[in-house]
Amino acid sequence: MVEPLTSATGALPDARFDIGPARYPKLHASSTIPIPMSDGAVLSADVLRPGDRSGPTAEPLPALINFTAYNKMLNRHGMRANRALRALAMRVAPSDRGRMTARDVLRTPAGGILEPFAINRTAVSRGYVGLMVDVRGTGSSTGTWDFFGPREQRDYLEVLEWVRAQPWCDGRVAVTGLSYGAISALITAGLRPEGLTAVFAIEAGENPVRELGLTGGVPTPGMLAWILFVHGAGRVPALPGLVRNGLLGHYLRDRVTARSDWVRRALRIALDIDHPDGYLNPEWAARLAHFEEIDVPTWIHGGWHDVYNRSNFRIYDRIPVAPGPKQVLVDDSYHLTPGSGFGDPGNPQALDELQCAFFDRWVKGIDNGIDGYGPVTVRRQGDGRWVQRAEFPDPATGVRRLYLTDVPSGTAGHAALDGGLSSAPTDTELSLPVPTGRVSAASNNTAVMTMGVALLFGDRFGNDDRRSEATALTFTSAPFATDTVLSGPMNLHLLATADGADAFWSVIVCDVRPDGASVPLTRGALLSTLRAVDSADSYYAEGELLFAVHPMTADSAQPVEPGLAFEIDIEINPTEALLRAGHRLRISVSRTSSPRHLIPPWKQRQIAGQRVLLRPDNPSYLSFRALGGDD
Repeated sequence: MVEPLTSATGALPDARFDIGPARYPKLHASSTIPIPMSDGAVLSADVLRPGDRSGPTAEPLPALINFTAYNKMLNRHGMRANRALRALAMRVAPSDRGRMTARDVLRTPAGGILEPFAINRTAVSRGYVGLMVDVRGTGSSTGTWDFFGPREQRDYLEVLEWVRAQPWCDGRVAVTGLSYGAISALITAGLRPEGLTAVFAIEAGENPVRELGLTGGVPTPGMLAWILFVHGAGRVPALPGLVRNGLLGHYLRDRVTARSDWVRRALRIALDIDHPDGYLNPEWAARLAHFEEIDVPTWIHGGWHDVYNRSNFRIYDRIPVAPGPKQVLVDDSYHLTPGSGFGDPGNPQALDELQCAFFDRWVKGIDNGIDGYGPVTVRRQGDGRWVQRAEFPDPATGVRRLYLTDVPSGTAGHAALDGGLSSAPTDTELSLPVPTGRVSAASNNTAVMTMGVALLFGDRFGNDDRRSEATALTFTSAPFATDTVLSGPMNLHLLATADGADAFWSVIVCDVRPDGASVPLTRGALLSTLRAVDSADSYYAEGELLFAVHPMTADSAQPVEPGLAFEIDIEINPTEALLRAGHRLRISVSRTSSPRHLIPPWKQRQIAGQRVLLRPDNPSYLSFRALGGDD
């Protein structure tokens, strides 16, 4: 039995950090407050200040700022139901968290996520001012939306400057948010604005285009839906506030004349042959955070099944802040389920309180011990236990290889191929065609792309991938003799051929239980022509490539010669998981997944007859770090 680690530095995973009682009995909201930008655009903000019955306190306080593209007015109305949703969610019994289930999805509001998603009232009542700001071209703000573009980044700095000049702000500011807001917060911190003291980023992406827009090198269908949602939400303004501030005409004029071209661009990326934005390029790079420039305490909060699960530890490692002020916490959550179970016995503090405690320490300077947390805190898949250590992956793990073979495991009769994973390469030469049938939507990829909502329809939409494996090659290990811990990213090295000019690979790594369920742990994908590896940015351990970073630029593309074998290394996102004795490790390989990847029609015409080759002299294999098993 591999015993779980507890705390690396003192504060246990379920530590409760004192945030004290509410200092102010009432919270006072001001909506649609105009913030003028230097180019004439006007951003719209909601401001929440603490006080009493007579009004907001006159005491200047630190400000917590959250940028959003999702219309703060909609968030504000949702927050009014927060207490009722939280109380209702508390009635849902949690699972054992060996894996996240429908019950855990429904229980999410009980963990406190609704507060930091918008304005954290728990923190405001203890002596902060909270702001939520519509980025330009969204919500009730004027201008044209250009997500994370240079003008929007300049807006972040001008908003912070405006906030610091207000009489209710004492000059200290922090930035926070979830998803879009978290990315904005990290971009802001990388610009080093005056007065910034801390960052709390929930489910941020290191490179949103690489991870979500062009997953594995092909477009994600959800991107167009996301763009349409932002545009639609931007046409539901806070009319009374716009009229009160004399901005309704400005708003209407911009919505009619200053149209964003992102819908058109998204369609062209998907439909045009070799569109420049279908690759990573300097324009995409200009929208990224400068993590190496961040010099303030930063909390990174992520999930193993989040759309940005590739990012958490890369962001943490790139920020040059000492552990303690810098923290990373990764749960088994999806994009809409962070904090599920938080506040329950044995789990971290409720997320709104945890955020308040972090800001108390690094904004107000209150020595509450949170710098002794982590600095790496993860919920281990497989048993739901919380693990803390000083670094990730677990340094106690060693590098292993398991080779792909055609020897049946006897556990995947449902799959197109029931192959094996072995400590030794195959002694025969084989060519294994990847099936061309339609991939089932009953899969973990559906759960990821619906941000956890699909779990409400049963385990087959997130916790048992056997249906989707019907059109996949599966390779399954023998049962582990003892409990085994996996920690870190993985690399699938394939020798392959294709009859066409390209091939796409979608890979899922699963924990196969004795009852046959194939429980997804992590995933990866890659277009064959984008297989070039950036060795300087990739992760190696003991001389083994464990996480291949691909430039994914037009210049780095490598041709696929029909019928000619090529090698490809497919990055598989990090995980921490316990495979109990008697469980098996499985990888499934398919041509695509639904609804995770959208292979454009023109690219589909290039893909034909892709095969995995098994050769003794040039084997295909999975590389990873593990502890236990055959140690």
